[in-house]
Amino acid sequence: MHDQYGRTVDYLRLSVTDLCNYRCQYCMPPEGVCKRPHGHILNVEECIEVGKAAVRCGVKKIRLTGGEPLVRRGLLDICRGLRAIPGLEELCLTTNGSLLPELARPLREAGVDRLNISLDTLRPDRFSWLTRLGHLAEPLAGIRAAEAAGFTHLKLDTVLIGGFNDGEIGDFLDLTRKHPWEVRFIELMPMGPCAHWENACFLPGEAVLERYPVLQPLPSQGVARRYCLPGARGTVGLISPMSHDFCGDCRRIRVTADGKLKGCLHSREELSLRGLHGADLETAIQKSILQKPQRHHLTDRPSDTPRTMNQIGG
Repeated sequence: MHDQYGRTVDYLRLSVTDLCNYRCQYCMPPEGVCKRPHGHILNVEECIEVGKAAVRCGVKKIRLTGGEPLVRRGLLDICRGLRAIPGLEELCLTTNGSLLPELARPLREAGVDRLNISLDTLRPDRFSWLTRLGHLAEPLAGIRAAEAAGFTHLKLDTVLIGGFNDGEIGDFLDLTRKHPWEVRFIELMPMGPCAHWENACFLPGEAVLERYPVLQPLPSQGVARRYCLPGARGTVGLISPMSHDFCGDCRRIRVTADGKLKGCLHSREELSLRGLHGADLETAIQKSILQKPQRHHLTDRPSDTPRTMNQIGG
């Protein structure tokens, strides 16, 4: 389906929870979020129903997000239900990786095609500070478990934060020499807890290219500009929502864990899908696609959304 600006919208990011077992500094308040009654969150059947309606509206790819989706009860049932939808070409999931040692193989068996694993630093002390509750050994064990379960083409998502992890860019690039992974540097966005951080924290993706001009360009993939080191097994991606506005090519819609459809991550506008079924649900999704904003305004001001990232779906 096309929006009013001619963009093909075929990608749904479906949040299954706003809860997380970490408290990352840029994403969540230190006390976490209040646990909602079960009735306030999409249940398993509703998640699958939304997925089916979205596919009927032209969606071909669904990514499950959170919070941390692996803390969600019934996650495997959601995965199995979505994977069974005729016409769905790809089912992906983004995770902090900490629970993959127990869940990587069940996720693979439930039909998840690809994993993105968040990893913002390779230094144990920084990891503990950033996540407040985590230990670096957890996602590293999760990566090993994912590969053992048969997941290939893993993507490691690294939020680039000036003064925090920009000194580790070379360490992340070295991972691609040895492993067939894509390390993706994502520009920090001014929303939630980091909306008013110092400007120096918001490092452009170009800093990676300036520091490592040896990187060779590859064809882009989605919103990621891609590169590789000579002779490396893996690749490098730059996702630059701040310095290289890719809104003109955005093909995403998002559904929050409490059932609100958002045409843009940074927009205040939301459309509730709770209680809608069949043709009414499809009509609501189509309406939201048609009303998808042309672009965000992050270069002028912080994000317009009052939600934190974990409340939308990262």
